Amino acid sequence: MNIGVPKEIKIEESRVSVTPSGVRKLVQAGHCVTVESGAGAGSGYPDTEYADAGAQMETDVETLFRNAEMIIKVKEPQPEEYSRLQPEQILFTYLHLAADPKLIRGLLDSGCIALGYETLQRNRRLPLLEPMSEIAGRMAPLMGAYFLGGPRGGKGILLSGSPGSFPGQVVVIGGGSAGFNAARIAIGLGADVTIMEIDFERVRQLENHFPGARVLYSDEEYLSRLLPRADLIICAALIPGAKAPVLLRREHLRQMKPGSVIVDIAIDQGGCAETSRPTSHQDPVYQEESVVHYCVTNMPGAYARTSTQALTHVTLPYIEKISTLGLDTACEQLPEIQSAINIRSGKAVHPAAQL
Repeated sequence: MNIGVPKEIKIEESRVSVTPSGVRKLVQAGHCVTVESGAGAGSGYPDTEYADAGAQMETDVETLFRNAEMIIKVKEPQPEEYSRLQPEQILFTYLHLAADPKLIRGLLDSGCIALGYETLQRNRRLPLLEPMSEIAGRMAPLMGAYFLGGPRGGKGILLSGSPGSFPGQVVVIGGGSAGFNAARIAIGLGADVTIMEIDFERVRQLENHFPGARVLYSDEEYLSRLLPRADLIICAALIPGAKAPVLLRREHLRQMKPGSVIVDIAIDQGGCAETSRPTSHQDPVYQEESVVHYCVTNMPGAYARTSTQALTHVTLPYIEKISTLGLDTACEQLPEIQSAINIRSGKAVHPAAQL
């Protein structure tokens, strides 16, 4: 199969969809991999490494799209990429369609077959989303700690505290992969951590894993009691493939102290706070109701090399299977691939792709 690897063009997105090592495996399996020049530069992979791995290098992105049977990306196509997609061409990337009707329409009109990493489910897990959730989760307390500093608009609380003073109070909403990793790092920083989770079996698991944290069933009463003393809230709730649940409303923010911080990991699915809106690494925060909001939609892009490696590890087996067998046969052998198909031949085939 002819596989195209374009350079990511979303603002401040430095990741690339496959490492040179991954390209080498695909080429050894008999596939032609074409990489756009400069695609790996932001992740520390120069063109020479891709060429040495057997990739064909291409300077013209239009030619790359035109000749590829499958396009593998990191982020959702940007508007200028919609017209480059072709009927029956396979697109494999993070889509996050539930929060972006314009993207849904662009993909439907293109006639491509759009597969989303984030909707592929296996045994109730999201194996292609988990690595990025883990990285975003580990980043969240670090970003929150930074913006809690007074010069950044925060209330001047050090999460670790200091001898003789209280540590910062961190509330993690959602105990999945992102929330788990956020709690792990926040505890490591010395913060006082509370995790809120709606799945009671998961509550038990988190309580056993984090004996030093409070783990509460997520409900309105507990949240209202926590808000006035929370310094940092990390929103990590997720409904697979769907828009994120809105759990923090404007009236909730009014219960928080000025200079508190919200890090909304779920912003690429619409966000868990009513007041959340997408931001970028260049301009990552804003204030609503005197609360600092960090809502960067591609958090792992800040650590592009680590993220690119983690992404390749989990996506490459599926890329190999689809490119070797074709999509339909690959779905027969690995039924979870079917759950990744969001749009096919101009039709929405996944609940996330409904306009």
